[in-house]
Amino acid sequence: MKTQTVETSKPRKLLGTMHKPVFFTSALLIIFFSFYGGAFSEHAAATFATIQSWLVTYMGWFYMGVVALFFIFILYLACGSYAHIKLGPDDSKPDYSYASWFSMLFSAGMGIGLLFFGVAEPITHFNTPPVGEGNSVEAARDAMLFTYFHWGLQAWGTYIVVGLALAYFSFRHGLPLTMRSALYPIIGERIHGRIGHAVDVFAVLGTMFGVATSLGIGAMQINAGLYYLFEINVSSTTQVVLIAMITSFATISVVSGLDAGIKKISELNIILAVLLLTFVLLVGSTASLLSGFIQNIGNYLSNMVSLTFNLYAYQPNDWMGEWTLFYWAWWIAWSPFVGMFIARISRGRTIREFILGVLLVPTGFTFLWLSIFGNSALFIELGTEGGNISAATLNDMPTALFVLLEHLPLTALVSMIAILLIVTFFVTSSDSGSLVIDTITSGGNKDPAVWQRVFWAVSQGIVASVLLVGGGLAALQAATLSSALPVAFIMLLMCYGLNKKLKMENL
Repeated sequence: MKTQTVETSKPRKLLGTMHKPVFFTSALLIIFFSFYGGAFSEHAAATFATIQSWLVTYMGWFYMGVVALFFIFILYLACGSYAHIKLGPDDSKPDYSYASWFSMLFSAGMGIGLLFFGVAEPITHFNTPPVGEGNSVEAARDAMLFTYFHWGLQAWGTYIVVGLALAYFSFRHGLPLTMRSALYPIIGERIHGRIGHAVDVFAVLGTMFGVATSLGIGAMQINAGLYYLFEINVSSTTQVVLIAMITSFATISVVSGLDAGIKKISELNIILAVLLLTFVLLVGSTASLLSGFIQNIGNYLSNMVSLTFNLYAYQPNDWMGEWTLFYWAWWIAWSPFVGMFIARISRGRTIREFILGVLLVPTGFTFLWLSIFGNSALFIELGTEGGNISAATLNDMPTALFVLLEHLPLTALVSMIAILLIVTFFVTSSDSGSLVIDTITSGGNKDPAVWQRVFWAVSQGIVASVLLVGGGLAALQAATLSSALPVAFIMLLMCYGLNKKLKMENL
């Protein structure tokens, strides 16, 4: 296999680190989209709705099928004869400790989403399940089951496909840290031509819209929290201002680099998240919450296979498109971003260590988080004080977390901690995404020009703002579903290419 290295020690010109075909094509497409969404917001909103409807109706089976296939594939690698192979030379050692590695994994993966949906999703499923009657004990159990399913093993399995392929081809075979490298066993040197350029452009667009969706969701929730604390108006204008302000902090962080910026903020995220989680657990019904956690895991493991392949073909409903298919597309769209990020921080680990670490540790913490916050809300709704969390969630989903906190002591202080946590997750998602896009558009260069990092950080904020103005959460969902489709096809080819190359290893 021919290898390529990127020189970073020579003095860099303004465009010296830029991979021009990928950079300019991606930038022009994003600028066009931003102009269209901003100048023709009503038409854009209608277009987003049409696209989402078509994808849910005609491509839902595809999204469900490929996510199942990705999960089966990584289990095959973790349990097979390739499991001991290092992501790097045979004598390489991991660059980061387990503690730093896990904190960066979690912060990059789904932090904002958990804060937004940790209460809102179980309560929504509790009130309006896909089938059956809502507002019952059975609906509460199913609500946690659906939430676990959406945030569980399949999500991280999707990330692993991209992350493992990139780490393997880059660190073990010296190819650039970009999506195209995983296709080398299939198309050879053509990865450096138009096919490779197209693959990386799709990866940039998927990352951009996936991250923008998270930033938009984060801005909506921060706005909801500020309204509850300070009665700051809830509006798209306020949310755009919040995006602009926090994007500025993210830009500073991404300029600082992986170790100085992202690593430190990621570790702060984990500290704040653990503090908030512990508080809710201890001041709530601790024994009931822990019992719910264990029962939820059992229910999830018992039903995982049937849920994985359930498309409600005999009971068609809108719930599938609004929830499961949106999540599957979100994870796929995020996979170039999260996959490349976890690849960068995983050099020196074995394939089995990489798969099990990325699959089990973040998922375990995610399940604990969902149980503590989701079950806290559900237990309140099933009790004598129930009603207001459901009403608030159905009226304005971003307020769900803060309405739950009203039922706990020190509401104002804890709400401020929650807002701070959302902000720090916002920053890590933005700067991690910027770093990944910057790496792709620089041909795998791990030290691209600073102005490029700034450009992509600002671009993410602009796209998130455009999506919010052009249709809110529906627009965010439609953009995610659309950008995920080409990425899913590329990931299928990556699985084939990775398996083909692994067969050539001397075991």
